[in-house]
Amino acid sequence: MASRGLHGLPAAEEYIPFHRPILGDEEERAVLEVLRSGWLTRGEVTADFERMFAAHVGSHHAVGLNSCSAALHLALLAAGVGAGDEVITTPYTFAATANTIIHTGARPVFADIDPASLNIDPEEIAARITERTKAVIPVHFGGIPCDMDRIGSLATEYGLTVIEDAAHALGASYGGKMIGSISPFTAFSFYATKNITTGEGGMLTTNDSELADMVRVLSLHGMSSDAWKRYSREGHSYYEVVVPGFKYNMFDIQAAIGCVQLGRESQMRERRSEIAAMYGSMLAGLPLARIDGSRDDREPAHHLYVVVLDLDSLSVSRDQVAQAMESLNVGVSVHFRSLHLHPYYRETFGFAPGDFPNALKAADAALSLPIYPSMSDDDAAVAATVLKSVLERFSS
Repeated sequence: MASRGLHGLPAAEEYIPFHRPILGDEEERAVLEVLRSGWLTRGEVTADFERMFAAHVGSHHAVGLNSCSAALHLALLAAGVGAGDEVITTPYTFAATANTIIHTGARPVFADIDPASLNIDPEEIAARITERTKAVIPVHFGGIPCDMDRIGSLATEYGLTVIEDAAHALGASYGGKMIGSISPFTAFSFYATKNITTGEGGMLTTNDSELADMVRVLSLHGMSSDAWKRYSREGHSYYEVVVPGFKYNMFDIQAAIGCVQLGRESQMRERRSEIAAMYGSMLAGLPLARIDGSRDDREPAHHLYVVVLDLDSLSVSRDQVAQAMESLNVGVSVHFRSLHLHPYYRETFGFAPGDFPNALKAADAALSLPIYPSMSDDDAAVAATVLKSVLERFSS
């Protein structure tokens, strides 16, 4: 560490980024093989990745798509969600969760979060179920599984479809079951910062063959056969449009990267777990709450390592702490600014800041620390030391 930085505080010698993907020779070879094959779009490599992914999470079917947003949208449509319906979800999430609900013509209904996990509170879900409620989207924040037993019980009682937003949660498990094998639908993300990446991309898992077939058709313009079936040696050019679908499919260049990444998922998750444990030990006693999520009945994916600052004990805001960390060469991020605070949702649905007090507090005080598989023990120790020094410097 450098001896001096902002206010004389210790700084990292070199910048520690918030995230760094692991991409190497295997990914390069896999991509080159696709490029040289003469077939670039959805084909056999995507189908292989889908089969591998389904086996990895214990699901019967997996459909490769171009984003987790596409997966959520198609799951909602396959569940029959449309105009006049309501879908309950958390405000403490990325915009795509709510936007996909809106794109079906339904209304997003927010339920507040549990401050211990930052996940949706099942009792808040129960309080918001009406005769118009059609589905629930629990978001596994940071890779911490939601209380799926309670959410599943509510869904059974009221006839609701559960669509899990597992953008953060590949590799997580609940009650001995992998996330992706529990509910009618689970949506995953392979965005650049996720636990595995295809640059952009997503996957939707389901155990229902008919729903999987429906999603495949919807994902490719509503056509009855995909390009591989139409243009490969075994196929022919005839197809029918059976529904006005979308251009949401994954393609083989993405899938080639995904196949390699998926083979290392368990190893990379284990390293994330080690870094999370280091942070947990090094940050003990500081004016913050550590959002870890480890419990006997669930294993987190450790996509994020989030702390919620005790702002009452500090003379500065969370954003000022983040700025200080960046100035001391440690990359940090904020997950999330609660959706009910954004102008579109506030103005369209009439939300007020105090409607969801736990989400509001987290939005003001949560800070995400760097965590990625190639991060060294020394860099994790530096990041924790820098945070400790900043909090001590600005202690009120």
